Formats: sequence, C-alpha cells, structure tokens
Amino acid sequence: MTKAGSKGGNLRDKLDGNELDLSLSDLNEVPVKELAALPKATILDLSCNKLSTLPSDFCGLTHLVKLDLSKNKLQQLPADFGRLVNLQHLDLLNNRLVTLPVSFAQLKNLKWLDLKDNPLDPVLAKVAGDCLDEKQCKQCANKVLQHMKAVQADQERERQRRLEVEREAEKKREAKQRAKEAQERELRKREKAEEKERRRKEYDALKAAKREQEKKPKKETNQAPKSKSGSRPRKPPPRKHARSWAVLKLLLPLLLLCVAGGLVACRVTELQQQPLCTSVNTIYDNAVQGLRRHEIFQWVLQTDSQQ
Repeated sequence: MTKAGSKGGNLRDKLDGNELDLSLSDLNEVPVKELAALPKATILDLSCNKLSTLPSDFCGLTHLVKLDLSKNKLQQLPADFGRLVNLQHLDLLNNRLVTLPVSFAQLKNLKWLDLKDNPLDPVLAKVAGDCLDEKQCKQCANKVLQHMKAVQADQERERQRRLEVEREAEKKREAKQRAKEAQERELRKREKAEEKERRRKEYDALKAAKREQEKKPKKETNQAPKSKSGSRPRKPPPRKHARSWAVLKLLLPLLLLCVAGGLVACRVTELQQQPLCTSVNTIYDNAVQGLRRHEIFQWVLQTDSQQ
C-alpha cells in the first residue's frame, strides 16, 4: 500500500506554512501518525488519491481547519468524525458516500461543504442541494448540519424510547420475579406450617399414648388390693371340686385310722417279720430318730418326763 512517505518523501518537505498538500500521491491509506506529528498543518489536501476508508484515529487530527477529500473512493466516514470540531471547510466531492455519520452534527464550526457527485440518500441529497458557488456551499454546510442535528435528535429520542421500553420490560421482569419469590416464600411458609402441625400432632399422639401407658399399671394396682381385701366375693368353686373335697374330708380320718392300725400291727404282732412291715417299721424308726434330734421335740420330751 502506498503512503505519502514513499511517494513524496518526508511530509515536512511538503508543508508550506500551515498547508500540507498530499493530493495526487496515489495514496491508499492516510499517514495518520505522520500527520499527527504536524499540528501546524491545519489545511490538508488529500484529493485525487485512492482512499476508500479513513481510519478511526484520523478523527484525532483535531487541529484540522480545512480538509479536502474530493475525488477519492470513500464509501463512509468514521463514526466519530464529529471529533474534528475545528473543521470549517470540508470538500467531499466525487466520492461514494451514501450517508453521513450522526456525529457529523457536532461539527459546529463547519461553514463550507461540498457533497456533489456522491450517491447520497435522496433525503440527504435534497437537503444538501448544489454547491456551485460559495453561497451554495455555505448553505449546504448549514442545511446539512441542521439536518444531521435533527437526525441525531431523532436517534436520541429513539434511543430513549428503547431505553424506556427496556426499563419497562425490566420492571415487569422484576415485578414478575418478586411475585414468583413471594409465591415461593408463601409456599415455603405453608409447607413449614404444615410440617409444624404434623409434628405437633405426632407429639400429642405420643403424649396421649404415654399417658395411656401410665394409666394401665395404676388400674392394675388399684384392682389388686380389692381382690385381697375381699371387697369382691370369691367365686364359688366348681361343684365337681366341692364334691371331691367333701369326699376327701370323710375319707381322711378313715385313712389315718388305717395307717395307725397298720403301724400298730407291724410293731406288736407277728406280722412285723413280713417284708412290708419291715419297710414300714424302718420308716417309722427313721422318723422317730429324726424327731428326737429336733430341739423342739426334745424339749417336749423333757417337759413330759418332768411332769
């Protein structure tokens, strides 16, 4: 890509007072760094080159007062072109511009403008009009500035409207979120209350079961003395047992008499040599010996002997 340095040598050699002529230099790009080093060059001629774009840092050349960009291939200007606030004269003849950046409205010192031979937007072309003489070029600058200010105001209103819409949408989202959070809090509160009620019922049920458990032994202890004190009449024994008990009472004396008679027969009669009486006598002798050893029985024997 061709730069001014390779075509026309050092830029300072081209500087004539405050004018720097880089026209017809076959430039494909603007030597912004070299131009920034020449703040005295307030008049810059870049006409009749091959420039299709301007770099964004070109807008930092705020010392420019007069700028000629005619007869290039510019399709658009940088978005922040309005930073060239000291610009008074701007020639954009015969380029490929369709629109101008909104920041163009900030060129408050612009007094002269030529936009002829550009495929301008019909509205912008009508506003700009012709620039065939000094008067028309001044009118073009004034009208275009007013138009771009109106465009800027419209865009600002549109931006504010979008911001308002976004704020309203954000408010709705926040309100919806707050409603959702409130609903979730209410749900958690309800669940917590239900859980608390469930635990309370379980606690009451356990307490009731414990009280019932404590009452059962008291009932049993209260019922036991009643049965001992005889407050409740004993149930009569079954008739079968009553008859057996009566028969036993009748047979017991007879049984004792038989035992005593058998014992006497085994002790004093000839039957004492019989095996059965031998066993009976042995049992009797052992029983008597055991009784004699007992202190109470000895005491009874002594008392009888003394008497």
